Amino acid sequence: MQKLLIATGALIALLIIIGLALPRYSRVEVSTTIDANPATVFALANDLQRANEWSSTVASDPNARVVFSGPQRGVGATMTWDGAIAGSGTQTITESRPYEYVAMVVNPGEDSESRMWIDIGRGAGGSNVTWSFEADFGYNIVGRYLALMIKGIFKREFETALANLKTMAEGLPRADFSDLDIEHIVVEPTTIAYLSSSSAPEPGAISEAMGDAYFQILGFIDEHGLAEAGAPLSITRSFSGSSLQFDAAIPVRGVTDETPTDGNLVRIGETYGGPVIRVRHIGSYRTLATTHLKITSYLAAAGIERNGAAWESYVSDPTKVDEGDLLTYVFYPVSR
Repeated sequence: MQKLLIATGALIALLIIIGLALPRYSRVEVSTTIDANPATVFALANDLQRANEWSSTVASDPNARVVFSGPQRGVGATMTWDGAIAGSGTQTITESRPYEYVAMVVNPGEDSESRMWIDIGRGAGGSNVTWSFEADFGYNIVGRYLALMIKGIFKREFETALANLKTMAEGLPRADFSDLDIEHIVVEPTTIAYLSSSSAPEPGAISEAMGDAYFQILGFIDEHGLAEAGAPLSITRSFSGSSLQFDAAIPVRGVTDETPTDGNLVRIGETYGGPVIRVRHIGSYRTLATTHLKITSYLAAAGIERNGAAWESYVSDPTKVDEGDLLTYVFYPVSR
């Protein structure tokens, strides 16, 4: 019995010595190339609700309860889960640098705390993406042994997740929206005098149609004693490829019960009120189509649903401002 105890003690001592010799830090790193711009990849990583669609955190447990809290995106965004298979845990974004880096902490403040980060670099025609994971086991010898055994499992899970991210990102619109000046705001409805019109989808034709429409609206405003209350607007109603349907509009004040609101041409109405994304466009009206494509890509990558017709607000007077300095705000109504 004494020899057995001595042998057992020696074995335990040996395991402790070996355990202390094992790496204190366990790190896993996987990389891939994605045929999508870094802005799209960043949007899918910087939003934990979007990340939950491609990562493997709770994928193995479809019945897990998942709760999102904090801001929708970026630093402070938090996901908490609890399931029979996935177990329980918390993940929070701690650092976010558009459009190149997102860092997260898993189970902050607990013995199982670990870090993850995603590096996004611009490559030839796409993005180079590296996902890293690191856990500090300190003097937790059992943890060091466990990390050694499950490191391969973690690596396979991360490789699967990056493959899912690649598929998801490459299936989204490809316009690079990294240069957009995007704001998420809430707007109040505004009273407008407007005229429904249409045009061929060509800059010259659109400009001519809008000019004619604004001329009639200004005549209506003068005739009924109204006052202009803001920059001219153009509200897109439909686009078939061969024809653009839009409402030319000017915000007004001074509408009374005597003001005709449902005329044959110019009418009185209200703009949308609610949450929008607003994009600041500087430059020629001819490049607005490119800005709209970028906004469409942003909405798709961020998983944001549109909630109505987009419109443009022409802040600058083109007769007084150089074409390259024209300020236009583009608004897209979105769901909350």
